[in-house]
Amino acid sequence: MLRDASFLAREDAWRLFRLRETWMWTFLMPVVFFYFLGMANSGGSPDSKDDLAVSVAPDAGFLADQLIARLGKRDYRIVRPDTRQKFLASRRRLEIPAGFTQSVLDGKPVKVSFSRTGEDPGADYDRVRLTRAVYTVLADLTVIERPGGVATPEDFERLAAEPRALTLDVKPAGKRIVPPTGYEQSVPGSMVMFTLTVLFTVGGVSLTIERNHGILRRLASSPMTRGAVVLGKWGARMAIGAVQIVFAMIAGSVLFRVHWGPNLPAVLAVLMAYGGLAAALGMLLGNFARTDAQAIGFGVIASNLLAGLGGCWWPIEITPLWTQRLALVFPTGWAMDALHKLVSFRDSPVSVLPHFCAMSAAALAAGYAISRKFRFQ
Repeated sequence: MLRDASFLAREDAWRLFRLRETWMWTFLMPVVFFYFLGMANSGGSPDSKDDLAVSVAPDAGFLADQLIARLGKRDYRIVRPDTRQKFLASRRRLEIPAGFTQSVLDGKPVKVSFSRTGEDPGADYDRVRLTRAVYTVLADLTVIERPGGVATPEDFERLAAEPRALTLDVKPAGKRIVPPTGYEQSVPGSMVMFTLTVLFTVGGVSLTIERNHGILRRLASSPMTRGAVVLGKWGARMAIGAVQIVFAMIAGSVLFRVHWGPNLPAVLAVLMAYGGLAAALGMLLGNFARTDAQAIGFGVIASNLLAGLGGCWWPIEITPLWTQRLALVFPTGWAMDALHKLVSFRDSPVSVLPHFCAMSAAALAAGYAISRKFRFQ
């Protein structure tokens, strides 16, 4: 049985890999989605530092230094480009005009110019951080200045050294979970989605075509058992899923600098279990679909619906609690939750053991259903 299944898996996988649709949806489209979804989800995060290019006029004064120092405390990485062209090419740009300090001390209106490339959810976070930096400088200046007196840099240092009348005692209530953004979300999410899409469409449609063309009937008349045929067909689709997963991980690491965490074997185990389940579900679709159009239509709709509900398009952690619970009903939700635990939150492999067992059990159940109801004609 295993020898027959292995032979059928090799031949079937080679035939499927020669299809143009397999190449496009396995190697090309995932990378495209990595990029565009990564850009769409690249908003600022409270736990990340964003580059801020700063251009300061020579006579801007010490208040400009105070403002830049406050921005550095607001999770900005201050960058001072050496040319105007590099400054204008930066994504976030802050320009402090000439005479900034003197104008503020004289009570004259002065404008600090901030500009950014792109309008995504991180723009609101930029506004909050910039406003806080500006207002804290003005608040300290109000405390320092006295009638007839002029503020100096030493006054700011003395004020910062004074004990505060009101303090805030912050203690962690538990481990904080920061949702992944950018490519850390788009690469795993697109990989999970396209693995399901390919195995639903290419894997399911090919089975429908073989049945309608009489290929499966000829297999039924061969010495191969039903179990060998089902195992061989599953093995071919599992091979496609495995190649797609490995390629997506390598492309994510090389092209988009995605780090897969300290537990790479656990990540691979989860993804292989997911690939096995997706291959079995694709065979179920191909087994019960009557025409190519049914398999393609249902496969595309189902894979996109499961991707959206499972958190492949955006971090499920930013959605309401009921949607996070709903995501764990679907295989895509199991895979994404496990990947976030291992890759983004650096949890131990034990934390994803339920996900691995659930996907493996579901794959076995789907395989058993196929072996009992496999249609040769």
